[in-house]
Amino acid sequence: MRNVVLIGFMGTGKTTVGRRLARILRWPFMDTDAEIERLVGKPVRRIFSEDGEIRFRSEEALLCRKLATPQGLVIATGGGIVLNPENVRHLRMGGVLIALTADPEVIYSRIRRKKTRPLLHGDVRSRIAGLLRERTGVYDVAELTVDTGELSLAETVRLILNYLQERNYLDGLPSGP
Repeated sequence: MRNVVLIGFMGTGKTTVGRRLARILRWPFMDTDAEIERLVGKPVRRIFSEDGEIRFRSEEALLCRKLATPQGLVIATGGGIVLNPENVRHLRMGGVLIALTADPEVIYSRIRRKKTRPLLHGDVRSRIAGLLRERTGVYDVAELTVDTGELSLAETVRLILNYLQERNYLDGLPSGP
Protein backbone atom coordinates (compact mmCIF):
# COMPACT_ATOMS: atom_id res chain seq x y z
CA MET A 1 0.00 0.00 0.00
CA ARG A 2 1.43 3.37 -1.05
CA ASN A 3 2.28 6.08 1.45
CA VAL A 4 0.32 9.33 1.41
CA VAL A 5 2.95 12.08 1.46
CA LEU A 6 1.85 15.62 2.29
CA ILE A 7 4.17 18.34 1.00
CA GLY A 8 3.91 22.11 1.11
CA PHE A 9 5.13 25.25 2.79
CA MET A 10 5.15 25.54 6.58
CA GLY A 11 1.80 26.46 8.07
CA THR A 12 -0.30 24.88 5.32
CA GLY A 13 -1.61 22.19 7.66
CA LYS A 14 0.42 19.12 6.73
CA THR A 15 0.61 17.78 10.28
CA THR A 16 -3.02 18.54 11.16
CA VAL A 17 -4.36 17.09 7.91
CA GLY A 18 -1.95 14.15 8.11
CA ARG A 19 -3.03 13.17 11.61
CA ARG A 20 -6.69 13.27 10.62
CA LEU A 21 -6.06 11.24 7.44
CA ALA A 22 -4.07 8.65 9.38
CA ARG A 23 -6.80 8.31 11.98
CA ILE A 24 -9.49 7.81 9.32
CA LEU A 25 -7.38 5.37 7.31
CA ARG A 26 -6.12 3.63 10.46
CA TRP A 27 -2.58 4.00 9.14
CA PRO A 28 0.49 5.05 11.10
CA PHE A 29 1.32 8.77 10.96
CA MET A 30 4.83 10.14 10.59
CA ASP A 31 5.98 13.75 10.73
CA THR A 32 9.43 13.88 9.11
CA ASP A 33 10.62 16.77 11.29
CA ALA A 34 9.58 14.92 14.46
CA GLU A 35 11.27 11.73 13.20
CA ILE A 36 14.50 13.63 12.53
CA GLU A 37 14.31 15.16 16.00
CA ARG A 38 13.93 11.67 17.46
CA LEU A 39 16.83 10.28 15.43
CA VAL A 40 19.21 13.19 16.11
CA GLY A 41 18.10 13.70 19.70
CA LYS A 42 17.38 17.41 19.52
CA PRO A 43 14.75 19.80 18.16
CA VAL A 44 14.92 21.00 14.56
CA ARG A 45 15.65 24.55 15.75
CA ARG A 46 18.77 23.29 17.60
CA ILE A 47 19.88 21.15 14.66
CA PHE A 48 19.78 24.29 12.50
CA SER A 49 21.53 26.49 15.06
CA GLU A 50 24.16 24.00 16.27
CA ASP A 51 24.78 21.80 13.23
CA GLY A 52 23.48 23.90 10.34
CA GLU A 53 20.89 23.51 7.64
CA ILE A 54 23.15 21.17 5.65
CA ARG A 55 23.07 18.63 8.50
CA PHE A 56 19.31 18.88 8.74
CA ARG A 57 18.88 18.45 4.97
CA SER A 58 21.22 15.43 5.08
CA GLU A 59 19.03 13.82 7.74
CA GLU A 60 15.97 14.55 5.57
CA ALA A 61 17.63 12.86 2.59
CA LEU A 62 18.46 9.74 4.64
CA LEU A 63 14.89 9.54 5.88
CA CYS A 64 13.48 9.94 2.35
CA ARG A 65 15.56 6.99 1.19
CA LYS A 66 13.98 4.89 3.94
CA LEU A 67 10.52 6.05 2.85
CA ALA A 68 11.03 4.92 -0.77
CA THR A 69 9.30 1.64 0.08
CA PRO A 70 5.50 1.79 0.30
CA GLN A 71 4.50 1.13 3.89
CA GLY A 72 0.94 2.42 4.23
CA LEU A 73 2.00 5.54 6.12
CA VAL A 74 0.57 9.03 6.14
CA ILE A 75 3.62 11.32 6.11
CA ALA A 76 3.72 15.04 6.85
CA THR A 77 6.97 16.44 5.48
CA GLY A 78 8.99 19.51 6.33
CA GLY A 79 8.39 22.43 3.98
CA GLY A 80 11.84 22.24 2.38
CA ILE A 81 12.01 18.50 1.80
CA VAL A 82 11.14 18.86 -1.91
CA LEU A 83 14.05 21.25 -2.53
CA ASN A 84 16.17 18.13 -3.13
CA PRO A 85 15.05 16.31 -6.32
CA GLU A 86 16.37 13.01 -4.91
CA ASN A 87 14.02 13.38 -1.94
CA VAL A 88 11.13 13.84 -4.36
CA ARG A 89 12.19 10.76 -6.32
CA HIS A 90 12.33 8.61 -3.17
CA LEU A 91 9.05 9.91 -1.77
CA ARG A 92 7.33 9.24 -5.12
CA MET A 93 8.71 5.69 -5.20
CA GLY A 94 6.93 4.93 -1.96
CA GLY A 95 3.87 7.08 -2.22
CA VAL A 96 1.56 9.64 -3.69
CA LEU A 97 2.53 13.29 -3.20
CA ILE A 98 -0.20 15.72 -2.20
CA ALA A 99 0.61 19.42 -1.85
CA LEU A 100 -1.12 21.66 0.65
CA THR A 101 -1.10 25.39 -0.05
CA ALA A 102 -2.45 28.55 1.53
CA ASP A 103 -2.30 32.27 0.92
CA PRO A 104 0.73 33.98 2.56
CA GLU A 105 -1.56 35.87 4.95
CA VAL A 106 -3.21 32.61 6.04
CA ILE A 107 0.23 31.08 6.61
CA TYR A 108 1.31 34.15 8.58
CA SER A 109 -1.79 34.00 10.79
CA ARG A 110 -1.13 30.32 11.52
CA ILE A 111 2.57 30.55 12.39
CA ARG A 112 3.28 34.13 13.50
CA ARG A 113 3.51 33.20 17.19
CA LYS A 114 5.49 29.99 16.79
CA LYS A 115 9.12 30.28 17.82
CA THR A 116 10.12 26.82 16.57
CA ARG A 117 10.54 27.76 12.88
CA PRO A 118 14.29 28.05 12.23
CA LEU A 119 13.89 29.73 8.83
CA LEU A 120 11.64 32.48 10.19
CA HIS A 121 13.61 35.23 11.82
CA GLY A 122 13.17 38.98 11.75
CA ASP A 123 10.11 40.22 9.86
CA VAL A 124 8.09 37.00 9.67
CA ARG A 125 5.62 38.26 7.05
CA SER A 126 8.45 39.32 4.71
CA ARG A 127 10.36 36.11 5.34
CA ILE A 128 7.31 34.01 4.41
CA ALA A 129 6.86 36.01 1.20
CA GLY A 130 10.55 35.63 0.35
CA LEU A 131 10.66 31.90 0.97
CA LEU A 132 7.48 31.38 -1.04
CA ARG A 133 9.06 33.31 -3.93
CA GLU A 134 12.24 31.21 -3.69
CA ARG A 135 10.16 28.02 -3.70
CA THR A 136 7.90 28.94 -6.60
CA GLY A 137 7.10 25.75 -8.48
CA VAL A 138 8.81 23.28 -6.12
CA TYR A 139 5.53 21.92 -4.79
CA ASP A 140 4.23 21.35 -8.35
CA VAL A 141 5.64 17.81 -8.15
CA ALA A 142 2.43 16.75 -6.36
CA GLU A 143 -0.35 14.81 -8.04
CA LEU A 144 -2.96 16.85 -6.19
CA THR A 145 -2.83 20.34 -4.71
CA VAL A 146 -5.31 21.47 -2.05
CA ASP A 147 -5.67 25.05 -0.78
CA THR A 148 -6.17 24.64 2.98
CA GLY A 149 -6.88 28.34 3.37
CA GLU A 150 -10.07 27.88 1.35
CA LEU A 151 -11.35 24.67 2.94
CA SER A 152 -12.11 23.38 6.41
CA LEU A 153 -10.08 20.48 7.80
CA ALA A 154 -12.96 18.08 7.11
CA GLU A 155 -13.33 19.35 3.53
CA THR A 156 -9.59 19.07 2.91
CA VAL A 157 -9.47 15.52 4.22
CA ARG A 158 -12.57 14.48 2.26
CA LEU A 159 -11.09 15.90 -0.98
CA ILE A 160 -7.85 13.97 -0.43
CA LEU A 161 -9.67 10.74 0.47
CA ASN A 162 -11.85 11.05 -2.63
CA TYR A 163 -8.77 11.58 -4.80
CA LEU A 164 -7.01 8.54 -3.31
CA GLN A 165 -10.09 6.37 -3.71
CA GLU A 166 -10.76 7.49 -7.30
CA ARG A 167 -7.23 6.48 -8.26
CA ASN A 168 -7.39 3.17 -6.40
CA TYR A 169 -4.61 4.11 -4.00
CA LEU A 170 -6.66 2.67 -1.14
CA ASP A 171 -7.72 -0.95 -0.75
CA GLY A 172 -10.84 0.15 1.09
CA LEU A 173 -11.98 3.39 2.58
CA PRO A 174 -13.27 3.61 6.12
CA SER A 175 -16.40 5.71 6.57
CA GLY A 176 -16.11 9.55 6.65
CA PRO A 177 -14.02 11.88 8.78
